[in-house]
Amino acid sequence: MTVVEAGGTRLNVERLGGGAAGAETVVFVHGIATDNLTSYYFTVAPEFAAAGYDVVMYDQRGHGRSARPPHGYGIERFSGDLGALLDELGLDRPVHLVGNSFGGTVALDYTLHHPERVASVLMVESEPPTDAWAKKMSGLLAGSAYQLHDERTLPWIEETYGRHEARLVRWAMRLLHGTSVAEDIAASRIPAEDRWHGLDVPVLALYGANSDLADMAPWLESLLPRCRTLKVSGHGHSVLVGTPETVGPLLLDWVGHRHKELVGGAPRAVPS
Repeated sequence: MTVVEAGGTRLNVERLGGGAAGAETVVFVHGIATDNLTSYYFTVAPEFAAAGYDVVMYDQRGHGRSARPPHGYGIERFSGDLGALLDELGLDRPVHLVGNSFGGTVALDYTLHHPERVASVLMVESEPPTDAWAKKMSGLLAGSAYQLHDERTLPWIEETYGRHEARLVRWAMRLLHGTSVAEDIAASRIPAEDRWHGLDVPVLALYGANSDLADMAPWLESLLPRCRTLKVSGHGHSVLVGTPETVGPLLLDWVGHRHKELVGGAPRAVPS
């Protein structure tokens, strides 16, 4: 574990592997509220390290062991943290970004503003930052904060799902009740839609076939000129932790050589 001061925010960082000299770097960006870097540490990150990649995982602001400032949670602050982290770690070569859920939105937002620093993007159950996304996310976070005010919620979660899930919810409560995250997401800096048409970076968007987000695949491929989408059958939004044995090889294949093909096309189902 390493603590890095990135852009004035203390971030908790874990690094695996390192590979041989000149190894490519893969940076993993987790989701929001009930998530942190462990969702990669216990799923696909070790597989990347074993394959010789330099693996970087970090807790985003407000999450895990990173700092939790009371304000400053617009999408531009999260993507700014990512850029500051790359600077602090001395990663001056283009990196591959893997983002799960909200983390994929952060990765894509950063890539739009700094395409020269990104070799490819791998989004798992994610979407670009749009006005509709900001409104939806803000509403979901505010609704979750309201529900977690009920003193019966946490005991029920622990009894139903176990202590680990309850611990994640406790961390989420600190973020949702102790910061302006819902309001800040709603006020995020949203890029103009036509900017996405000029993004010259390969993007893989992977969805659970049962997820509500899976239907956006055709729109995403029309929005991003170098985008390919995949669907994993039998899974929903939690596809990363639900079937890492399927997701890991798909992501490794993309980083290893598929992103170089730069071929679009219709989404295809991937057996689980």
